[in-house]
Amino acid sequence: MPASAHAPDLLADLIARAQRAGADAADAMLVESAGLAATRRLGKLEKIERAEGTDLGLRVFIGQRQALVSTGDLASASLERLIENAIAIARAVPEDRYAGLAAPDQIARELPELDLDDGQEPPAETLSERAAAAEDAALAEPGITNSEGAEASWSRARVTLVASNGFAGQSARSSHSLSAAVIAGSDGRMERDYEFATVVRARDLPDPAELGRRAAERARRRLNPRKVRSQPLPVVFDPRVAGSIVRHLASAIAGPAVARGTTFLKDRLGQRVFAPGVTILEDPLRGDGLRSRSFDAEGIAATPRRLVDQGVLTTWLLDCGSARQLGLETTGHAARGVSSPPSPAPANAYVEAGKVSVDDLISDIKQGIYVIEMLGSGINYITGDYSRGAAGFWIENGTLAWPVSEITIAGNLSAMFQELTPADDLLFRYGIDAPTLRIDGMTVAGQ
Repeated sequence: MPASAHAPDLLADLIARAQRAGADAADAMLVESAGLAATRRLGKLEKIERAEGTDLGLRVFIGQRQALVSTGDLASASLERLIENAIAIARAVPEDRYAGLAAPDQIARELPELDLDDGQEPPAETLSERAAAAEDAALAEPGITNSEGAEASWSRARVTLVASNGFAGQSARSSHSLSAAVIAGSDGRMERDYEFATVVRARDLPDPAELGRRAAERARRRLNPRKVRSQPLPVVFDPRVAGSIVRHLASAIAGPAVARGTTFLKDRLGQRVFAPGVTILEDPLRGDGLRSRSFDAEGIAATPRRLVDQGVLTTWLLDCGSARQLGLETTGHAARGVSSPPSPAPANAYVEAGKVSVDDLISDIKQGIYVIEMLGSGINYITGDYSRGAAGFWIENGTLAWPVSEITIAGNLSAMFQELTPADDLLFRYGIDAPTLRIDGMTVAGQ
């Protein structure tokens, strides 16, 4: 990523050239990335892939008109054409009265160092060894008949953002991942499952062999699934899928949806929308977070927040545009790529751990469903209606009894939020996280 040291100067010069060409204001983002991955299947190395890229996005404003263009070519002539195209588009598009950069007094001036890059680029041999250890351990488990492969990967991305309002910031992030997917077979029947891990620092990766064994156990447990009859039941969400509830909340409180009135929570700010004991936090400054950031895509300082405090909705997720539309201040939630405008997104949001163990959470369930996989997406954010395909386990008298598949779980997010109970097993694994969650009163559709 050779441009890194000079990236702020490169972007500042690009913005100055855009202003001389007619832009009233501008910002520019440069993303430099590199990655390496090794994939093995059935004991053989299938491929090793390396990729590097440099992508630049320029956003210009002429009055209330904005345009965003991008390129992967940093040659001077290419950047000159980029500026010309951006100015031409901005002059042609309709006005957007909410468009514009953050005000100079809004931008972050001092940025904390989050140390999100461990500085380690593993050789291809190391990645191949990790993948081999994971797959070999999985295939050695009884009942495992085939493999979809194991992959170990590394990547690093460095983002530089500069704007004509005075903001300049840079961040780098490393990522180390390991995954394995295998197939279990019995009496002519087969079931697939997987395990994976993604971490900022290589030292935090799990033991590859243990990861492979967990993948095998997951696949084996799903053998011989049954169907269930349609009925109302308590539903328990495994942590692997429980974070989807947080993502649904984030979509429902995103500024653009609130401004358009296309969310069932549009009038609920400051009101209780979850069960009284539920708190949902966001910590974008966590040093090992997969979505950590010290500033957002508009140069606003990232700040830890309580999105939901003891059941009460405390904030919207706002970028500058949606904040202006609502007559509010941005909350620093803007996210974007080099070819897309800012839009709100959470960073390291999670449901706070509850006070009961998983065993206690399900101990009084006579009949219910424990969900380990979600399929499809049927969410109507205007009404809150919820319907998704699922697979998991039947709960009988407080214990997991046998696997189930081909079911649909349905309800309404308003009611689901009110019936939510978290367990105490919170782990930070996905960037959007939750402990095991129980929601009573859902409808399970099967036979």
